[in-house]
Amino acid sequence: MNRRTFLCGLTLETLCAPRVAKAQLTKKIPRVGVLAGQTPEASPPIFGLRQGLRELGYIEGQNIAIEWRWAHGKNERFADLAAELVQLNVDVIVAATDPAVQAAQKATGTIPIVMAFPTDPVAFGFVTTLARPSGNITGLSAQSSPEIAGKRLQLLREVAPTVARIAILGDPREPGTQEDLKATKTAAQAWGVQLQPVDVQSGAELDRAFAAVVREHAGGLVVLRSTVLFASRARIAQLAAQHRLPTTAWQRALPEAGFLMSYGASLPDAARRAAYFVDRILKGAKPGDLPVEQPTKFDFVINLKTAKALGLTIPPSLLLRADQVIE
Repeated sequence: MNRRTFLCGLTLETLCAPRVAKAQLTKKIPRVGVLAGQTPEASPPIFGLRQGLRELGYIEGQNIAIEWRWAHGKNERFADLAAELVQLNVDVIVAATDPAVQAAQKATGTIPIVMAFPTDPVAFGFVTTLARPSGNITGLSAQSSPEIAGKRLQLLREVAPTVARIAILGDPREPGTQEDLKATKTAAQAWGVQLQPVDVQSGAELDRAFAAVVREHAGGLVVLRSTVLFASRARIAQLAAQHRLPTTAWQRALPEAGFLMSYGASLPDAARRAAYFVDRILKGAKPGDLPVEQPTKFDFVINLKTAKALGLTIPPSLLLRADQVIE
């Protein structure tokens, strides 16, 4: 090799090396957008997604990017947040709740959407059927049922067997409220319990709602899934304690805030399972070909401190069945 050839080759190598290095550094990694209803501090279940992705070999910031978007308890923010993710051209959108899925569905008909905690995806038109979603949406369904609603009433009656009338707090604007209410009414008939539905559309209405509950002599309280009610969970727990009302709800964050108990699908487990759908889609699967899954893990949580404050004795058999006892 003569000197001129060597110098030419060296120059080309020198010029090309930065480009190769830059190409390696800027290699495209998958980008996942997440629509969550609360704040990072108030939405620990959705971080199960990060765990599930890690189990599948994805490390945030290394071989996958996650764009977290938080509605801060305001469903009306989802439209703008979904539009942001579409503008970023993310590869997949993970939508936590019914309002989040609705917003994502309106924002895009092409970007795959994975549901994490929806109530009834068929009734809301998210998918055609659970077995064959057929569109750009798939994931999980925490669908309400008389069996799950009945389990909550049963557990409440085991703790407070003399309760004959139970109030139900729900936000009529929330997509899943009517389905939850219907399932609870069916369960109440089987248990011989009278129900008192009470609408709550903002935290400012809670004092009025509890005044109605007390006026009608309800002996217990069921709180339905709702962004507003979840955001107001500490205030609800305070009012329930003030009026000595044993209160149950759908997920563990509420007894952690002072409710007596909760029973429902494990949301952290559902978020972890959502990672499976993300992985399949990133590897080329079409959302419409991935059947929607039902939850397989349910959490039963009791707050023993609240029980003592209400003067209730929790049967040992019930404590043994609990997945978590808060003391």
